[in-house]
Order: sequence, then C-alpha cells, then structure tokens
Amino acid sequence: MEILVLAAVVLFIILATVKFKMHPIFSLTIAAVVSGFLLGLPPQDIMTTIGDGFGKTLSGIGLVIAFGTVIGIYLEKTGSTQVLANSILKWIGLKRSPLAINLAGYVISIPVFCDSGFIILSSLNKAISKKTGIPTLVFAIALATGLYSAHVFVPPTPGPLAAAAILEADLGLVLLLGLLVSIPVSLAGYFWARYIGKSLKEDDEVLAVKEKTEETNYGIKPIQAFMPLLAPIILIALKSVVNYPTYPLGNGWVFKILDFFGSPVIALLIGVFFAFSLGRKVPSKEKEGWVAEAFKQAGSIVLITGAGGAFGGILRTIDIASLINLESSTGMGGLLIAFVIAAILKTAQGSSTVAIITTSAIIAPLLETFGLLGITDKALTVLAVGAGAMTVSHINDSYFWVVSQFSNMNVKTALRGHTMGTLMQGLVGILMVLLLYVIL
Repeated sequence: MEILVLAAVVLFIILATVKFKMHPIFSLTIAAVVSGFLLGLPPQDIMTTIGDGFGKTLSGIGLVIAFGTVIGIYLEKTGSTQVLANSILKWIGLKRSPLAINLAGYVISIPVFCDSGFIILSSLNKAISKKTGIPTLVFAIALATGLYSAHVFVPPTPGPLAAAAILEADLGLVLLLGLLVSIPVSLAGYFWARYIGKSLKEDDEVLAVKEKTEETNYGIKPIQAFMPLLAPIILIALKSVVNYPTYPLGNGWVFKILDFFGSPVIALLIGVFFAFSLGRKVPSKEKEGWVAEAFKQAGSIVLITGAGGAFGGILRTIDIASLINLESSTGMGGLLIAFVIAAILKTAQGSSTVAIITTSAIIAPLLETFGLLGITDKALTVLAVGAGAMTVSHINDSYFWVVSQFSNMNVKTALRGHTMGTLMQGLVGILMVLLLYVIL
C-alpha cells in the first residue's frame, strides 16, 4: 500500500506541474497532505510533519538561498559576471568552457554542499553563455552534474563519511576510489549537458527580461569579481578541513573560528559584503533596489524548496526499508543490491545523505552474507551506495529546485535535463564501481 501511495503521489506531482501547469508549491503541498491521509496519519500529525519538514529544510538553506541571490544580483548588475567570464575564457578557451564549469563544480562540491555551490556559481553561466554562444542550459546542467558527482562519493562530504563509519570502511581508500569513480561520473554529466542542453529552452518570460539586460562595467578587476565567490567557498572548505575526524588543526581557538566562519550562512554573508564592495562606484539611487530585487527572486525559490521539504517529511514517516525484501547474493550482487536500495530511498524521499545513511545501516549486517568483508570490498560498497543515492534528483529533492529555479528551467525542462542527467550519472557510477570490483 505504501509503495502504491508513493507511486501515485509522485505521478500526481509530475502530471500537475508538467501537464496542468500547477505551481510546484501547490502540487508539492497537496501531495504532502494527500500522502499523509493515504498513509493513515492523524490530521494533526500531518500538519506537524509538513511544518517540521518545511522548517527543517529552510533552516539549512533558506538564508543561503537569500544571500546567494544577493551575490548573484550584484555580480550581474555591476558587470562582474562579464569580468569573471572573460577571465575564465582567457585561461581555458571558448571551446572547453562547459567542461571547465563541470570540473569546477566537481572540485568545489568536495567541501561544499551542492545547493550552496550551485547558488554561488550559477551566476557565471549566463555571462559565459553570452560570450561563447553556447546555450545557458548547457552550462547549467554541466555545473549541476559536476557538483553532484563528488557530493556522494568523495569525503569529507557528510554522506560518504557516514557510510564509511557505518560500514567500517577505510576512509583513505574510500577517498582514493571515490576520486576514481567520481571523475568519470562528472564527465558523464558534462557529455550529457553537451548532448541535451542545446535542445532545451529557457522560460520565454525570463528570456524577454534578459534581452533587456545591458552590459555594464564599473572598472572591476578580476580579483574583486572573484572574491564574492571565493571567500565563501574557501571558508566552507576550511570548515570541512577542521572538522575532519582526525581534527588536523586540533579543537582549540583555530577550530572554533574556522568552524563558525565556515558555516554556509556565515560564509555566504561574508560573500555578500564582498559583493556590496563591487557596487562602490555605482550611484546609490541606481543600486538601492538591488537587494529587494534579490529577495523577491529568492522568495519563490525558498518557498518551492520548503514545499519539497514538507513533502519529503511526510515520506520519511514511512519505514521504506522494511518494505524491501533482500535476497542473499554475493560480490557484484551485493553491490547491486546496495545501489538499488539507495536509489529507491533517494527517489522516494529526495535526500542523498539520508539515502546513504539509511542504506548503509541496512547493508552493514549483510556484508558477510554478500561476501564483502575485505577492505576494498567495504570501500566499494560505500561507493555503490553513493551511486544509488544520486539516482535520481527530481521533484522531491531540494537540489532539483535550486538547479531549476536558478537556471530558469520549468519543471518539464528540468526533468529532461537535470533528472535524466543524474540517472545517467548514477548508472555510470555503479558501472565504475563494478569495474573496480572486477579489477581489484
């Protein structure tokens, strides 16, 4: 019954948003309420769960979205995106710019969450697209898939760290093999972006606004343009370093300072102040509405993301793991089972980290049954779970909405571009894990 409910509400959301053009906020909220009743939750529990899911999601990303949008507005209005684009193209070249965006996302997602990384870097896509003539959505999908790759495979992101701890895998080996798996996965996202991106279209209304946008430049130097992006990234990365399990810098005052300033909200707030510095030469009257415009843009994104969290909160009340029957298998079969369970959990409830942790807990007592007790076997099991946890990012995943809203994609376009891209990546990921299992 629970599986039928899951299938029905996911189908409803897809049909409501794609076919009947219902706003995602309404379709996600309706799906959450209906799911609660069909799953037998008391009405009061339904509303409590929806509120908790909404609030929990926004508590982690609400201010990040708002501050990231302010940075994007200042980068665009001051002409800094053009400065950034010119610098990147000078270093890499026109033909390879989508690949550069993909690999930049890959590197950044090792210490930075996908959502924050995409918010920080998405403002580059439009400027580079205009410079190269390559459609914006090629860059958007290349960036999204690049960010997604290391997020589920390479420590110190929380998912792989937790899985390694639960499965008692060697963290260094997980890191090494994770790099071997995740680089081809990132490149798969790049090739998918080049293939599908040119056939996708942005929203017509958004394009009409963009056509009116004029290029401006207030004498901003490349280092000034990069600082609103680099400062948050470096701070968040340093937070990951000091929080590494071995505490390489100890747990004294250095740890406390970097742990605080590396929090995404604080790091993005510092990025906002660097963004403000870009507008020093802009007349006050001209820039007085920029922050309000940014918050107006952020409002819709925040609400959609929160509605997705509310829907995910209802789904998390189901003990999905108990609905899945595991059959004995060995070697490759065990890795495939780990992949499938993680994929089911990811697709059903939206969070890659939750899918990784839950699947690891299910698989841990079965490692002996699967014959996956060796040090390499355990590391590959962690990566098999990670591959499943990226299959697929769709309407109940906050990252889906961040990517779609910051890239001006409607739901249908995002499902074709981003969701199918993550499916391709997940399949490449598990194939790489199985290949390493055979070789090693």
